[in-house]
Amino acid sequence: MIENQNSYPMNLLVTLDRNYVPQMNVMLFSALQSDPAAFFDVYILHDEGLSASDLTATRALLGQRGGLHLIRVDESGLTDAPTSDRYPKAIYYRIFAAKYLPHTLDRVLYLDPDLIVRKSLRTLYGMPMGAAFFAAASHIRAFLHRFNELRLGMGEDDPYINSGVMLMNLEALRAKQDTQAVFDYMERHKGRLMLPDQDIISALYGQSIIPLDSIQYNMTEKLFTLHRFNGDGMTLDDVRQRSSVIHYCGRNKPWKPGYVGELDVFYNETVSQMEKDLP
Repeated sequence: MIENQNSYPMNLLVTLDRNYVPQMNVMLFSALQSDPAAFFDVYILHDEGLSASDLTATRALLGQRGGLHLIRVDESGLTDAPTSDRYPKAIYYRIFAAKYLPHTLDRVLYLDPDLIVRKSLRTLYGMPMGAAFFAAASHIRAFLHRFNELRLGMGEDDPYINSGVMLMNLEALRAKQDTQAVFDYMERHKGRLMLPDQDIISALYGQSIIPLDSIQYNMTEKLFTLHRFNGDGMTLDDVRQRSSVIHYCGRNKPWKPGYVGELDVFYNETVSQMEKDLP
């Protein structure tokens, strides 16, 4: 656990290409708004398609409350990695973040660019991790967990996580992560990988993952619908009270036409506030 949580910068990690820079900016604005006293060191793992000029607005957004660090990834080791339009090679960067990030960092909080931060991340960031590699939430229930056990060779008690919000123990990963084991696993299972990065993290590191509360740290439209109609009757007011992170995972994005659901209200509120506050 980190002592004196009010006095240190939080290291954030984002992996993306230039197409997602506008969404990342909205996410970072929301993180700044959620904790007016916070300072964020933002590390961006990227490919050759992203340049410093693409991030001019990002630097202005962070201003005096954040640092921006671009790290270009050598993709030669990912030649045979399963990819698609929806899952580019950038999704693998987070698996090997400990390899790419400066060795002076002991932990980093990975955040997908397609989310909104509503409450301070300090408690999450400062949580004790021990020897665990990751802390992340799961959206999977019993039937689908059994399916993933068979598909991926997972342990019965290992969580299948959503990789959109992950606290990463970089010291433990540097000490114990076996890069070749990841590639060997990809080769053995590449025909069965549906969401490649989280498939791999869940299957290989399930015993080294601390489970997070999905309602608090990885609230999604599907999770909200499940609780609203088949669970505890959750309302948007409940989400405002309980959820620190709203994650727009999958194809249903609030910045695209035809969004289905109710959680887009949080994205729209953030964009509206951003337009008011920034020149």
